[in-house]
Amino acid sequence: MKDILIMGIESSCDETSVAIVKNGREVLSNVINSQIKIHEEYGGVVPEIASRCHVEVINMIMKQAIKKANVKLEDIDAIAVTQGPGLVGALLVGVSYAKGLSYVTKKPLIAVNHIEGHIAGNYLTHKDLKPPFLCLIISGGHTHLVNVKSYNEFEILGKTRDDAVGEAFDKVARVIGLRLSRRTKS
Repeated sequence: MKDILIMGIESSCDETSVAIVKNGREVLSNVINSQIKIHEEYGGVVPEIASRCHVEVINMIMKQAIKKANVKLEDIDAIAVTQGPGLVGALLVGVSYAKGLSYVTKKPLIAVNHIEGHIAGNYLTHKDLKPPFLCLIISGGHTHLVNVKSYNEFEILGKTRDDAVGEAFDKVARVIGLRLSRRTKS
């Protein structure tokens, strides 16, 4: 049976990332360009700056991911990209790049929901994991408790209505003078 290689492109906030994954469970490469240093002076992510930074590095990050995975672009079977939720401008950079790459290479394009991507990340860490299971997603922008019924069927049992846990940590850190992480400025 032929191995399936998926290129994943992520640009929903302040990191540009391209990964090559084999058969849905093995990460061959994961190249990340962080913008933390750029946004630190503003006390959080500035969406317009984040978008410009994605534009500047996305092609280089893709090439590095291909090289690190020791594959060729022709070997890739499909291109997956975060389509939301996230910062609109940042998402547009990743989606536009993925669409162009998909068109030029004639590879299928897979739109990925950011929250579902967090859930799917568990399959990379826990190779034997299979639904059903409960998943608690705690990130800078999202806090959800999800009943994962199958690989593509989810029931949100609860979620925050305002700030996510990560955003709350950033706000507390700002008030007490601790170094901020990389979340959106509030």
